[in-house]
Amino acid sequence: MQESQGGTIGIVAHTFMYEPLRDEECDRQAVNRTLAFVVDWLLNPLVFGEYPAEMRSILGNQLPRFSPKEKSLLRGSLDFIGINNYGALYAKDCFLSTCPLNSSRPIRGFAETTGMRDGIPIGGQTGIPRFFVVPEGMEKIVDYIKIKYHNMPMYITENGYSSPLNQSTTMHDTLHDFKRIEYHKAYLAALLKAIRKGADVRGYMIWSLFDSFEWNSGYNISFGLYYVDRNTLERIPKLSAQWFSDFLKSTSDSNIKDLSEKNRSNYVTTAVV
Repeated sequence: MQESQGGTIGIVAHTFMYEPLRDEECDRQAVNRTLAFVVDWLLNPLVFGEYPAEMRSILGNQLPRFSPKEKSLLRGSLDFIGINNYGALYAKDCFLSTCPLNSSRPIRGFAETTGMRDGIPIGGQTGIPRFFVVPEGMEKIVDYIKIKYHNMPMYITENGYSSPLNQSTTMHDTLHDFKRIEYHKAYLAALLKAIRKGADVRGYMIWSLFDSFEWNSGYNISFGLYYVDRNTLERIPKLSAQWFSDFLKSTSDSNIKDLSEKNRSNYVTTAVV
């Protein structure tokens, strides 16, 4: 069927990149285990026909064992890997260190993840507590998947900035979303670094085109390039929509530079208000 249709088959992994909470070997190992339990548990079987060794060593027979036929069917069954990535977190070892009970569990790889170190966040905060702004995390997770999975074709299937919506949020603030523009510029610049190092990234998709219903957060946060009036259903472009349109029309890398005050002024004068 695939041969006759000429299609490709892939899967999407929801990813974070992780950094050791402390400059200690046990936390560096916790990073490896966390990546195995969050990213590799999904991709390893479909590329190599087996769960990652880090999971097998901790969970043992709690993990299903594939038959030779199942391994053959699974191995190499992907044509591409989709990557959802919004940020990065710290990882802390829970084998040798004291951790909350919920983190000191085999199913968590005996690792605790957090966005805070000594009360300081790993990156800028957004409308979702664990979605910190850490652009270099995009470069690192793409590098990781490139090396681990033999540079299989990759697509960034989700990446976006969440801004909170509350009673004090004005329409002016909603439409003049400079932080979203700065976010995408920074993440695209990080992605470009990974591509220049050889990563076979074939597409980048923003989450999301329109403000939408965001699961537990409902309509209280906004990811969209377009604002949606819930009463009239009118779609109103934000500055980020204009910027992204300009970016897609650009043929140079200059559009991924930091947003200057001059650029801010240009976008303000042409904003939909």
